[in-house]
Amino acid sequence: MLKGFFNVPAPQNETVLNYGLRSVERAELRAALDAARAQQIDIPMYIGGNEVRSGKTAQIRPPHDHQHILATFHQGDKSHVAAAIDAALAAKANWENLPWEQRAAIFLKAADLLAGPYRAKINAATMLGQSKNAYQAEIDSACELIDFLRFNVQYMSQIYQQQPPISGKGVWNRLEQRPLEGFVFALTPFNFTAIAGNLPTSAALMGNVVVWKPANTQIYAANVLMQVFIEAGVPAGVINLVYVDGPTAGEVIFNHPDFAGIHFTGSTGVFQNIWKTIGNNIHKYKTYPRIIGETGGKDFVLAHASADADVVATALVRGAFEYQGQKCSAASRAYIPASLWPAVKEKMQQDMASFKMGPVEDFENFINAVIDEKSFDKLAKYIDAAKADKSVEIVAGGGYNKSKGWFIEPTVIKVDDPFYITMCEELFGPVLSIYVYDDKKFDEVLDIVDKTSIYALTGAVIARDRYAIAEATHRLRNAAGNFYINDKPTGAVVGQQPFGGARGSGTNDKAGSMINLLRWVSPRTIKETFDPPKNYRYPFLDKEV
Repeated sequence: MLKGFFNVPAPQNETVLNYGLRSVERAELRAALDAARAQQIDIPMYIGGNEVRSGKTAQIRPPHDHQHILATFHQGDKSHVAAAIDAALAAKANWENLPWEQRAAIFLKAADLLAGPYRAKINAATMLGQSKNAYQAEIDSACELIDFLRFNVQYMSQIYQQQPPISGKGVWNRLEQRPLEGFVFALTPFNFTAIAGNLPTSAALMGNVVVWKPANTQIYAANVLMQVFIEAGVPAGVINLVYVDGPTAGEVIFNHPDFAGIHFTGSTGVFQNIWKTIGNNIHKYKTYPRIIGETGGKDFVLAHASADADVVATALVRGAFEYQGQKCSAASRAYIPASLWPAVKEKMQQDMASFKMGPVEDFENFINAVIDEKSFDKLAKYIDAAKADKSVEIVAGGGYNKSKGWFIEPTVIKVDDPFYITMCEELFGPVLSIYVYDDKKFDEVLDIVDKTSIYALTGAVIARDRYAIAEATHRLRNAAGNFYINDKPTGAVVGQQPFGGARGSGTNDKAGSMINLLRWVSPRTIKETFDPPKNYRYPFLDKEV
């Protein structure tokens, strides 16, 4: 593609609405919440442009109000997965041959729909189905997904503009970026509607066809996303949405010869099993599948003695407890120098005492419910074990109640052992573990931070001493794919901080960047010679006289 041949709109990050008192957006969101709660909808699968209802249904309930039924969805089986693959492959030729600017227009329209008429609806669906407060839903299901769609179009145009810089005399060299040969499987998590939207659309934007399986606990908002994609003009069969369990999907998809790649966000254990299965089945595929995944995290905040105690405390309470700690980037372990600990502890306890916890419909609630009973029970077990351990102090929180919803109080645990279980294992909830260290042992703590966890997703250093910042930045270069200085380790913004980690946290293919989109194309170099040789002989073969 020639540079400037099409004027792709320069993307700007979507403005975050504040939902303040008497604001227009607050009134619209309240109306959308009321409308959603007032009805019980029936959610189909979407295969080849058809709404598919299996007749075998399951219920969707708000995590913060598990007695209320929001919807039922139709559960699929192997036949639905196979049908989705067939529909995707049937749509493949027309979709990949569609000019790239036509694909771009579809997803730019989807972004505009989310920014406009669907904004309150998608935010309300995320709030009710995933128990996010208004602000957390806004930065996720509205702003981040809008940014993904718009910035990905820009990245796509830049990829197509990349051409060989040199062509010799009588030769024209060019580069073609082809979609992958086969179909892509998008396996998406519960915690971010933006991720659920980006994983299938980023691959589809580059000309691929997709089978999409969301987490059951995200289906309520995924249904709204599919409505947006259809209204935006995504052709039938390009993105197929099915609701099946993981093993059922895997048995069909990972044995199919046209499986070309997986775009995944979820647990490290699941991703490793998927990788193993693909490896065992490698001889079955027409091509080597692309394996792109972002998985777990045990994200850290390391404070230096030069840090401001208020900055540390704020980074911890926001980083650990926004969306109940259910972000892959959430602060989960912290290392605080002894000289700062009394002030940090006091500030955190003051802030946490002011937290309000309850349903998302009450906009005063900063804390809502964890996603389901399985998560609730796991977190309660860790908290109970900490309470029973004499070497562990519950600094704040520690309560939980599931009579109305899956509510876990934000909990801070102080440990004597930097390798205590909650300092090492991913909990995925509102539990923060803190190790207080001797100010003089900053160097030793750097090694502890680096070696404690199998993960390397996000991390932060908080300090005013520039030498300490430089040392931590260098020494922890492999400990976090997204590293923050004097900030919480959450909140990556598309176009500003491409997101992803390495080690046990994934393939670090950086969602929200050109790097990720390059994984969904396969380059072909083309050399055209205008005056080709007509004799095999080279000059060096000429006979000497």
